[in-house]
Order: sequence, then C-alpha cells, then structure tokens
Amino acid sequence: MKTRARRAVVALSAIAIGAAALSATGGAVAPAQRLSPDELLKQMTLEEKAGQLFITYAYGRTADTPHPKNQEEFGVDTPAQVVQKYHLGGIIHFAWTDSLYDPKQIAELSNGLQNAAVTSGAKVPLLISTDQEQGQITRIPEPATQFPGSMALGAGRNPDDAGRSAAITGQELRAMGLNQNFAPSGDVNVNPANPVIGVRSFSSDPALAAQFTAAQVRGYQDSAKPGETVSAAVKHFPGHGDTNEDSHTSLPVIEHDRQQWEQLDAPPFREAIGAGTDMVMSAHIVVPKLDDSGEPSTLAPNVLTRMLRNELGYQGVIVTDSLKMDGVREKHPDAEIPVLALKAGADVMLMPFNVQIAIDGVVNAVRTGQLTEQRIDESVKRILALKSARGVLDNPFVDVSKVYEIVGTRKHVFEAQAITDRTTTVLRNEGMLPLKAPATIFVTGAGDKATAALAERIKARGPRPTALATGLKPTPEQINQAVEEAKRNDIAVVLTNAAWNPDNKAQLDLVRALQQTGKPVVAVAVRDPYDAAHVELPAWIATYSDKAVAMESLARVLFGEIAPVGKLPVPVPDPNQPGVDKYPFGHGLSW
Repeated sequence: MKTRARRAVVALSAIAIGAAALSATGGAVAPAQRLSPDELLKQMTLEEKAGQLFITYAYGRTADTPHPKNQEEFGVDTPAQVVQKYHLGGIIHFAWTDSLYDPKQIAELSNGLQNAAVTSGAKVPLLISTDQEQGQITRIPEPATQFPGSMALGAGRNPDDAGRSAAITGQELRAMGLNQNFAPSGDVNVNPANPVIGVRSFSSDPALAAQFTAAQVRGYQDSAKPGETVSAAVKHFPGHGDTNEDSHTSLPVIEHDRQQWEQLDAPPFREAIGAGTDMVMSAHIVVPKLDDSGEPSTLAPNVLTRMLRNELGYQGVIVTDSLKMDGVREKHPDAEIPVLALKAGADVMLMPFNVQIAIDGVVNAVRTGQLTEQRIDESVKRILALKSARGVLDNPFVDVSKVYEIVGTRKHVFEAQAITDRTTTVLRNEGMLPLKAPATIFVTGAGDKATAALAERIKARGPRPTALATGLKPTPEQINQAVEEAKRNDIAVVLTNAAWNPDNKAQLDLVRALQQTGKPVVAVAVRDPYDAAHVELPAWIATYSDKAVAMESLARVLFGEIAPVGKLPVPVPDPNQPGVDKYPFGHGLSW
C-alpha cells in the first residue's frame, strides 16, 4: 500500500474513532485501530515522529477550554490545540494545569484529548499520565481511592498489599482515561536526609524495596485486561535514594561505586525489569564512579545504554525525568538536551522547558546528521509497541458514564483502609497506648488536613477534641496557643512532618513545649519516621502518611480497636550518636 493510501485508511479510521469519542459519554466503544505499530511508523513524517517522543502538559479542564497559559507557553488556546500543534506522544496532568477536578471531568478531558490526537497528525492516540504514587505524591484526590504511599506499604511487609494498591490505583486511573502512571519509586532510601525521595521509597533494604517495586509493577500492568490497566514507570534510574540534594533545584552527586550500586540501587530495577515494567525513568543525578562523563544520568550513554539496556537487558521505554528540572538544565541549552538524551538511550522526553525548541532540536539534529532517522524510529517503535500492548491504540477512549462504577467504590475504599491498618507502626510506648478513654483530647501539629482528619476520626469515637494546625513551621504565637490549649485537655496528640529537617525545627520546639506542660503527649510522625529520634516522649507512632486514610488507622490504633503490626522499613538513626540507630530496621511494638 502506498503512503498516501495508507494515510487515507488511517484518517478514515481516526474519524470513526473520533466520532466514537464524541459519544463516549453514552457508552460507545471505539473501533479497533486498523494499523499495526510498524504500519503507523511507516506513514509518519519526521516531525510527527519527533512529536511522539515528547510528553508534556496543557492547561484547562476540558480539551476545548481556552486558557491564557496555553497561549503564553505554546502559542495556542486549548489543550486540544497543544496536542495537534506538536503531534504529541503524551500528556501529563497536574492540579496546577487546571486538569484535575473530579473523575468525570478527567475522563471527559481524556476523551477530548484523544479525539484531538486521532484526528490530527499521525492519528496516534496519546499516553495520558500523572504521578499517582499515592501518599506524599498524589495528584488526584478523593473521591479516587487513597493509599498511604510506598514507605507505609514497606512497613506493612505484605507484597500482596502493595500489588493490590497498585491494581486499584491503576484501574481507577484507566477509568478516568489515564493509561500511564509515573510510579512506583524503585529508589532505596538509604539516606535519612534525602529531601526528595524519603517516604516515596518502600525501604532502605534493597531486597524489600525490590520485592515491593516488582509487586506494584505487576499490580499496575497485570491485574486486569490490557485495556483496563496502566503502564508503570519505575524511577529514578540508576537510583536516587542516597542523596541529600533535590534534583529539581540542583544536580546531586551520588558516590556509589559499582559494588555499592549492585548491592544497594540495582535490585529494584532488576526486579521491575523482570516483572515487565513498561517504562523506566532516568534520574538527573551524577554518578562519577559509574560514569566519568560528568553528565546527569539522563544524558549519559554509559548509564542508560550500557547499564540499563545492555547490562540489565531492558528493552522497554526509557523516559526522562522532567526536563524542566534544574538538575538536567545546568550544563546545556534546551535545544540540545533532548538530542543528548536520545544519544544516551532515552526514548521519551518528559516536560521539556520549551516544547517547540525541544522538537525543533530533534528534527534539526536528524537533518544535520547528529542523529539518524533510524535512531528516532527505534524509540518511536518502542512507544507504539507500548501503546499497542496496553490497549491504547485499539481503544483510547473511556465510557464517562461508568467512571463511578470503578473510581472510589465502596469496595476499593474498604480495601484501602484494611491495607493502611496494617502499616501503622508504634515506635515507643511506655504504658500510654492504647488510650484509656480520655475525656478531652487536643490535636495539633503539621498539616491542616491531617489535624482536621484526625480530630474528626476521634470525634466519631466519642471524645470531643479541639484542634490547632500549626503548619510545617509553627510560630512562637502558635506554640504558646497550643501550650495553653494542651493545659485544658487530658492528653495532646501532636503530628510532625519532616521535623528532622533543620528548616522545620520549630516543630520540635512545639513537641518539647507540649511535653513541658506535664500533660501526656503522643507524637505521630506523619511523614518520615526519623522525627521520632529527636524528642524523648513516652509514645511515638509512625504513619508515613498524612492522608485521611492513615489518620483513620491512627485513630484505630490510639483507641485499641486494632493492634499495630507495622515494622520500620528504614532504621531511625540517633542524631546524638553517629552510627547508632535509635530505632532499628524492623522495629515495631504491638499489644
């Protein structure tokens, strides 16, 4: 079949699919894609191929919503026009792009974006994605089912729970039209001062992290039919767990040698590859003992091609972390970054700083001989194969009328609560827990939503608590107010959130001030458990999450409705005794 005739076939197919999309709210099912990935590739122009290599965002709650930010950044008005202008391979959603309001709206937006894709350019459906890691990184809130996140699952020690949480999350995403999730984190958090990974990691133990990473890959990808699952993207290769810098704002250097990398960082990625992960995401970190180029791993052939492709045998899609991050923009102009990423071995470039400059950079590199078109074809083939395997080419649309039959169902919420109940970890208890029906309780500490959620859960059990949220950096006035309130109550429960971080040391001042009132105080680390080593109290609990689902589990533990079974998935070091753990890996009390 000649190219022109082939284009006519796919155009007719796309028009039919687009018509189905317009009636998808009524339950229409899109017809199957008539062209195979190889046939699709043959009918693409160079510009269309280049567009497939990029995933970026667009602003607006519907595909046809004009938004001033679209005009400012992309020179067009609507999300649909962004897709059409650049022939994009994918779109990623955030709250700050005005894309995520409620499940039905997200599904309608997804259908509109897919309609724009299949009726323009190469007529190829999109990967539509977000970062729904759960826990700290949760883009879509309730009524989507909420989980406490990776480190909490590590504390639960149940890989089936990890897999099931991924399956529920993935099926709900797919019901909303998202077919790709940038999760899970395969990073092994061996550095307690890590500002960017922390509770996003399952554990500091490579074997435990590897087991849970693979379980989640299978949960996302294998728990249902391909058209009902999402692609997993294990991140951040070669491992972002041992850094005390944030690659969003700097270029971290990790000094692991080959033996350390093999023992500490590699196991989760090996297991994820064995589990068939659709994607692996690169890290913007420098690893001088593994690669002497001085480049971030995203741009390093030794890391992406030699280590990931050749040594680990990974043949799937390699996606970069966001190209807006300072960690990758430190050394090169924006037009060169995607070219260098492709030369290093990447297939998909995520969120370039300027999409037009990035795509033009790739096209010009082919036309000037810096890249071959064959190299571009290799990546596009992988992308199309992923879309085909995940059922995106055959049926990119969702039935909006059935969204709430899947998203946030009573069954899913019940399962999420049961899983979360198995993660709460009691680190210290000198006879205070469970609480003996105190008459009055004062809830305070970091996080408006967390303190309100816990107060609500306590109130549902009888006591009428008072609550005062102080934020990450409580002021002296807030501390004084909390002290006075504590004096009027029988017991105080104080929530800490990364209080180990020197920037948040006022939280520790709050805990100590409450302790000095003489009233019983229970402290709860609702993010990293490392907070528990900084103040001596008779009761410390770790939830690893400030989500409402974690606060319900906390209330159940506080009142003795369930016995805590969580075990620390990381050691908690003693800040006053280097090399000594205040609470060792695996520690956890029960009754």
